[in-house]
Amino acid sequence: MSSATHHEHKSHAPKSIGCMVITCSDTRTPHTDTSGQLIQKLLKEQGHTVAAYHLVKDEPSKIKAKIKAAVTNKKIHAIIINGGTGISRRDSTFEAVDAMLEKRLVGFGEVFRYLTYQDVGSPAIMSRATAGIIKGRVLFSTPGSENAVRLAMEKLILPELGHLVKELTK
Repeated sequence: MSSATHHEHKSHAPKSIGCMVITCSDTRTPHTDTSGQLIQKLLKEQGHTVAAYHLVKDEPSKIKAKIKAAVTNKKIHAIIINGGTGISRRDSTFEAVDAMLEKRLVGFGEVFRYLTYQDVGSPAIMSRATAGIIKGRVLFSTPGSENAVRLAMEKLILPELGHLVKELTK
């Protein structure tokens, strides 16, 4: 697809998407959740709405419960999760999310790790950032650091959010 065709294609995408933001952390509070706050701020700056925000422990059952609630809410078309994507013993967000995805957007994780590698080098291989589709919603799962969130939001999620939601209505 040419750049002009892609731009034309995206021009028909909705400009405002209803989103749920979930932070997975055993240590953060709503006050110290700077990554969750950053996601919300960037979404709102681009004209999207934050229909729900949750801070949950990095426990698969709690993460899955929030995702299940999101897919029954007609106001939510995108779910953006941060945290729990590393390889430590407590990092379980990837397992919770991956088990629920109906379709995977493997390019998101691949490109995210490539961009991260350009910034920090080989530690990028430890990221298990992922994205996919669940019950007609797009879901992104990013690492919990502010730098990772900013990179994912600015370079990948925000430029394609409306387009992805439009594609799900076809």
